Amino acid sequence: MALAHIEKNIQQYTDTELVTAILDGHTALFEIVIRRYNPFLYKIGRSYGFNHHDTEDLMQEAFINSYLKLEQFANRSSLKTWIVKIMLNQCYHKSQKHSYQKEQLIESIPDHASVMNQINPQSDNGKTVIKRELNSIIETCIQKLPKEYRTTFTLRELLGLSVAETADSMQTTASNVKVRLNRAKALLRKEIEKIYTPEDIYEFNLVYCDRIVNAVMQNIYEIERRKK
Repeated sequence: MALAHIEKNIQQYTDTELVTAILDGHTALFEIVIRRYNPFLYKIGRSYGFNHHDTEDLMQEAFINSYLKLEQFANRSSLKTWIVKIMLNQCYHKSQKHSYQKEQLIESIPDHASVMNQINPQSDNGKTVIKRELNSIIETCIQKLPKEYRTTFTLRELLGLSVAETADSMQTTASNVKVRLNRAKALLRKEIEKIYTPEDIYEFNLVYCDRIVNAVMQNIYEIERRKK
């Protein structure tokens, strides 16, 4: 099915209609499912701690498994929830496998090399280093905000003052505090984006979306071809 036709119909089909049509043999419509839920699965994989490449692999597996098990989907939950659960399950099992592999590797390493664990991102020390680095980056970005936005952000988000308390402290109105905070967050995001690529902050743009769609659909068509 042509991409233009798919894009035209992304919002037209409900999830229930998509499932029914796909099970009736309209395999190409599964592309809509992939495009609709790509961003959700990507953020799940990244928030689970997997890098961009591993997350893409997990997404492909989740979508292929979703297609293969589609007949089991009974509308007891939303299609989004059902696919998200499949992704979460795969992330969990992959993380468990990685943990086991790391344990086996550590057992095989001489005692004098155990210091290498200190730079393991999954270790407590690794997490501390990453957190410290992230805090430093955020602090640097905050310093680049205009003074009024920076102060508002600090009072509300870092110190936990209420809108009223912040307004009183800055001798302004509550509405101004809300506006400044929203603008501060928007500007802060832009500053952070100058340092991190889109995929580093859990975004999933069209280029990657197309790649996942193509890879998954090729696998699905191959599966269907073998059935014949």
